[in-house]
Amino acid sequence: MKKIEHIGIAVKDFSTSIPLFEKLLDTSCYKKEGVESEKVNTAFFRKGETKIELLESVEADGVIAKFIEKKGEGIHHIAFEVDDIEAEMERMKREGFILLNEKPKPGADNKLVCFLHPKGTNGVLIELCQEIK
Repeated sequence: MKKIEHIGIAVKDFSTSIPLFEKLLDTSCYKKEGVESEKVNTAFFRKGETKIELLESVEADGVIAKFIEKKGEGIHHIAFEVDDIEAEMERMKREGFILLNEKPKPGADNKLVCFLHPKGTNGVLIELCQEIK
């Protein structure tokens, strides 16, 4: 793992959350994107090398909607940048972590992604992500 790539935050509504984070971070949202496979819209902010990703559910039964219903708005996941996602997934399996997907899948911000089950990571959802070249 190279570095923290971004922190994902589950929010109910972009119309209030994007302006809030623009004020909080004193920077504009630089990108909005839908991820159909996850039933979410994403909004990205950058402060130095740090990125924040807001996640808004597009369906009432989506993963983010269920997360918010159970835990409320807040930190959803921490994403780590990797050079070779398939090699890192194999390493994670060898180390005993449970992968939520067996193959990398397209994610937001031009990334291939894989998630680790939070049961094996002290309750924190971990995302591995690799830039698509």
